[in-house]
Amino acid sequence: MADVKTSVSNTAKSSSSKSSNTMMMNLIIVVICIAVAHLIFHLVFSSQFLDAEKHKAKNLMGTMYQGGWVVPILISTMLVMIAFVIERAATIFKSRGKIGNAEFIKKVQFHLSSKNIDAAMSECDKQAGSVGNVMKAGLKTYKEMASNTTLDTEQKIASIKKEVEETTSLELPMMEKNLVFLATITSAATLLGLFGTVMGMIRAFAAMANAGAPDANALAAGISEALVNTALGIGTSFIAMLAYNFFTTIIDNVTYGIDESGFTLEQSFKANFK
Repeated sequence: MADVKTSVSNTAKSSSSKSSNTMMMNLIIVVICIAVAHLIFHLVFSSQFLDAEKHKAKNLMGTMYQGGWVVPILISTMLVMIAFVIERAATIFKSRGKIGNAEFIKKVQFHLSSKNIDAAMSECDKQAGSVGNVMKAGLKTYKEMASNTTLDTEQKIASIKKEVEETTSLELPMMEKNLVFLATITSAATLLGLFGTVMGMIRAFAAMANAGAPDANALAAGISEALVNTALGIGTSFIAMLAYNFFTTIIDNVTYGIDESGFTLEQSFKANFK
């Protein structure tokens, strides 16, 4: 009993340590993105003007600089989005494995039909993804249960099913981790863009009011600066939304493959070891 408690305690500590390390790494990424965004805004964008007073923008970067203090926040959001898209892509594509789920499961079914469990496990190594990891964990228990003489068939199947579920509970969070950043940016970037636009419009109309006479050119320039925030916010949100939906589709396919793997093991054991 003491050994079990120690094992559970060590597992909990390890999980807590990994979670803490992940949070720290995410925080570092966000801080770096904020710093880079401000450097781009103040060093690169601020130099894109034809006059020293920074009233006449040389190009779009100069116009973005005139968009105000919301622009570096939006650039930070965009950089955070890009960083986590790259990070999630690397993890999720690896979790998808080297072999398609349907092809992989057919090969495992073929080996299990001839009771060649070791060959089925070697197919899991070739798959090298989350489905393969779950299947391999289930096959290890499958092999143990095949030689077990103390449990009945239903208990053996329950043991296999439990192992598959436990391994699944470890694999899925790894794929879903950090997707919350993309989901949040999808909404937040648009709202930030609109906020920047409203602030820009307020500045544009306030400048006209202070001038005392209508100036269509000044108003058009002010609106142009304000709409830069909208474009940057909507563009960031759009890419984040596409990435989020793309990744969740892959995760759903992997989840389906895992479910099918568990069903395959259960049905195979029932057929081979009645």
